[in-house]
Amino acid sequence: MKIRDDWELVRMAIKEPEKGFRYLMGKYREAVYWHIRRLVVIHDDAQDATQETFLRIFRSLSEFKGDGTFRSWVYRIATTEALRLLNRRRNDCVSLDSASTEINRMMADEYVNYDDLEAVKLQNAILSLPTKQQLAFNLRYYNEMGYDEIAEIIGSTADSAKSNYHIAKEKIIKYMNSNN
Repeated sequence: MKIRDDWELVRMAIKEPEKGFRYLMGKYREAVYWHIRRLVVIHDDAQDATQETFLRIFRSLSEFKGDGTFRSWVYRIATTEALRLLNRRRNDCVSLDSASTEINRMMADEYVNYDDLEAVKLQNAILSLPTKQQLAFNLRYYNEMGYDEIAEIIGSTADSAKSNYHIAKEKIIKYMNSNN
């Protein structure tokens, strides 16, 4: 069976949960994982947050009213899960030098390719941004979303999302050009 649009996917998931969940995962799992991964960095954390995201999506499918796009709704839930994990991680850190703790965690992640120094530098630049700028940049740059959709996901206006993206882009350019 071919699913034509997200509304059909939602209806199927409500009528036939097992089949609908498989379609939902097939369509969104990889994109959601990478969205979360760019925020939390660590592969295992991203996998955990992705699983929790899909559980939350599935449990609340009947609450989706279609005020925005289904994709925006999925990404909003994924963003919330990633931020929840980051907040929990910050609260769990008891070290005075939490920055070095995060770097050590990142360095221990076998899924990060440290041979591509430009990519590592870009990731560090993005991680140095405030959360809303980081989200706006990631959603625009990696997911090629419009400002209206970004605003819906991060809970702001399109103008604010656009501003956050451009400020983030300028900071990243400055960071990438430093220490060359």
